[in-house]
Amino acid sequence: MSPKESAALPQLLTLLEARYALRVLWALRDGHPQTFRLLQDSVGGITPNTLNTRIKELREAALVGHGGDGYCITTLGAELTRRLAELQPFASRWAQAQARKK
Repeated sequence: MSPKESAALPQLLTLLEARYALRVLWALRDGHPQTFRLLQDSVGGITPNTLNTRIKELREAALVGHGGDGYCITTLGAELTRRLAELQPFASRWAQAQARKK
């Protein structure tokens, strides 16, 4: 694996660790464009400044785009959210194991 390939995962995780980044992607995962205001409401609790910053970062990463109807997830972003959705079954099993420990 090349150094560039080795750096890809940490770079992606750094992007996704930013506050509200995952929530923005998750709000757009259904593929329907959202205006800035609708996206802000969908994410919940995010300030306009923070949302602007996250959108800019996610657009630069080619995970979110903007069309005439508003912000939307790109093909690459949709692939990422599909892969993240695979975490749900694991999270459920993990939560059950945690509950049994108590």
